[in-house]
Amino acid sequence: MDVALHQQPVEGHDAGLRAALAGAGLPVDDLSDAGRSFFRFSREGETVGFGGLELYGEAALLRSIVVLPDRQGFGFGHAITLGLLDEARGKGAGAAYLLTESAAPFFQSLGFRAIARDEAPAAILTTRQAASLCPASAVMMVRSLPT
Repeated sequence: MDVALHQQPVEGHDAGLRAALAGAGLPVDDLSDAGRSFFRFSREGETVGFGGLELYGEAALLRSIVVLPDRQGFGFGHAITLGLLDEARGKGAGAAYLLTESAAPFFQSLGFRAIARDEAPAAILTTRQAASLCPASAVMMVRSLPT
């Protein structure tokens, strides 16, 4: 399903972002730290979800991808993820990484593959997401971002 969304930058302290992530059980402790970019995704003026990324040279860490509960099942998760991948690619990233506890099949459908944590670049492994916020049971995944 091809879904067009409007992507707008938001600050880490945005109440809607924080509420959506907390409601989905995703980390909110580091949202205001430097080096993070977050976006509100909307359709016809209505927020459908949020997503974020951190850039480390040619490696990007996708994070904080959430679709609001009443907007799930319409393809918005795919559209949000693809929007973030385009953002990362546009800023020079050649690969995107993420950690997930429950959405590996979803991300596999978008071309991500599971890898051992130690296969990720050191810059990704030393992020707060990888080092302390996500449990060791979270799956590390990667997708190349060809130009």
